[in-house]
Amino acid sequence: MVEESTLLKPEEHHTVDDDNQPEEGEIVTGEESATSAVEKHPLEHSWTFWFDNPAAKSKQTAWGSSMRPIYTFSTVEDFWSLYNNIHKPGKLANGADFYCFKKEIEPKWEDPVCANGGKWTMTFQKLKSDNPWLYTLLAMIGEQFDHGDDICGAVVNVRSRVDKISLWTKNAANESSQISIGKQWKEFLDSNENIGFIFHDDAKKLDRNAKNKYSA
Repeated sequence: MVEESTLLKPEEHHTVDDDNQPEEGEIVTGEESATSAVEKHPLEHSWTFWFDNPAAKSKQTAWGSSMRPIYTFSTVEDFWSLYNNIHKPGKLANGADFYCFKKEIEPKWEDPVCANGGKWTMTFQKLKSDNPWLYTLLAMIGEQFDHGDDICGAVVNVRSRVDKISLWTKNAANESSQISIGKQWKEFLDSNENIGFIFHDDAKKLDRNAKNKYSA
């Protein structure tokens, strides 16, 4: 049985002939045969969806130990096939974390690419993060940022009172590129919110006491 906190819509359960059978929460589109003959449009980078199930997370002691990759896509068509068959943030259980990162980059502070980076964060009222999450994904995978090479990925954190979307970058010390990314992100989301940028290194040392180094 698929728990409420998993990503896959209930009506989209399928079987696959692949050696890697789908596990709980795995995304299965079941549309390979219908789309295999259609010409696809490759993205500049391949991207991986990651999911941290709140039910599994509560049983773990080490942060990130319950996080796992769900599906990697590299074309526009594959992105939409996945996106249309998974729950949006508003349908995920409280405590869920849903990530989209460039392939081979793990959404963890310890990842070598992320280690010297940081993140911009926006806060949204409950049930108001679905569209901002989509627009963030489209801007990111569509290479709309002037400093897109500096972007690692994005995460939406579903919580009981608010939802948060963060944009992770890899070179926190480069102030000009971070400011550019933050300002463009706000433009893409048509946001007037004052947002802050926190270094991962500060977050590791100070946790919730970490202060914003930049603002946009």
